[in-house]
Amino acid sequence: MQYYSTNDKTIRVSLKQAVMEGLAADGGLYLPLTIPLLPKKIYDELSTKSFQETAFDVAKNLLGGDLSDEVIRRIVTHTVQFEAPLVELYKNVYSLELFHGPTLAFKDFGARFLSGLLGYFAEQQSKEITILVATSGDTGSAVAHGFLNVAGTRVIVLYPSGRVSEIQEKQFTTLGGNITALEVDGTFDDCQRLVKQAFTDPVLKQSLQLASANSINIARLIPQAFYYFHAIAQLSKTDKGVVFSVPSGNFGNLTAGLIAKRMGLPVSKFIAATNVNDIVPHFLQTGQFSPMSSIQTVSNAMDVGNPSNFARMIELYKNDLTTLCRDIKGYSFSDQDTIETIENIFNSRSYTLDPHGAVGYLGLVKYLKENASGETGIFLETAHPGKFSEVVENSIRQKLELPDRLLQLVKKKKTSILIRNDFEQLKEILLN
Repeated sequence: MQYYSTNDKTIRVSLKQAVMEGLAADGGLYLPLTIPLLPKKIYDELSTKSFQETAFDVAKNLLGGDLSDEVIRRIVTHTVQFEAPLVELYKNVYSLELFHGPTLAFKDFGARFLSGLLGYFAEQQSKEITILVATSGDTGSAVAHGFLNVAGTRVIVLYPSGRVSEIQEKQFTTLGGNITALEVDGTFDDCQRLVKQAFTDPVLKQSLQLASANSINIARLIPQAFYYFHAIAQLSKTDKGVVFSVPSGNFGNLTAGLIAKRMGLPVSKFIAATNVNDIVPHFLQTGQFSPMSSIQTVSNAMDVGNPSNFARMIELYKNDLTTLCRDIKGYSFSDQDTIETIENIFNSRSYTLDPHGAVGYLGLVKYLKENASGETGIFLETAHPGKFSEVVENSIRQKLELPDRLLQLVKKKKTSILIRNDFEQLKEILLN
């Protein structure tokens, strides 16, 4: 299958080039030229198949023309080694828990898939691959763990100083090996801009084999489609439709859901649930896309003021706002809303939300109240609450029992390089 740039549909590249480049030469994001509709048989058998089997079916239909079944199965098996269970909170309201992977966040799926794919491509060449990733929290740890000691790769993680939780930070600053953490004096949007500059810099492009591990890379989105299928597979049949509420920052997760819908997954509506960084909900209401400097919140992984994947969302709908709004509804919520929801759900259902899942829950409940149509609602619980223990403990007014892997991190010392919000300094580090 060929992939094209959201800026210029005449730019066509192979899967390998799209994944290795991450960002198109014109600054656009890659999308598949066609998104295949899955055969009816796959949907008929969805509830009888394991998560791995479903993921293989989805991946094969997207990548089968580019990779052998053996390679696809190997990468999928490496990716899907943990469950994504549905937990019913209320009648027809479910949490899809995506935090059972090694770094306790949904991005483990994308990072492990990407590391398997880039590892496969690295085997075919002699030049080391330098993987650049900007993170507002969970992406950095997932990518770092996914690529740790993968032969032929080195990983450079850029993150905003003082704007990620201590546990998130230690998940990628304590690994060593082929992982380097750069602590940027700026925001996540600054980190993302620096990464994008690197991919268009002629000296770096000539000197290094650069690849991106952010959700600008199409290989990050493909495996995120897997768990939308798996969520539907776990539901009892419903005639009223299914709504997914997706806590959103850079909008890769929601875009993956839109791709799943294009493949035939029966989703009646997506909710774009954000914190006060409400660029996309504002667009859905007004038709005006107005990027801004990101605002720091308790749901820090969603603190994005200029979401990259908006370009993919718009392209999937050919800039047709009416059709886009038919499939997506946007809501934004304050920190106070988030904190109160964590407390209320803990007290009423004995269930602990992380701040991002709380935003997803709020979006779902608001939509279901406004549209009393009997639909089944699923919100994405994207990270373990222990990764945001300070916020969660202050909300529920008691200590969390942290998983052992998080407790061990608290004792470790971070190793990072503090840099200015300056591309020339980043360039010098990359070249040296």
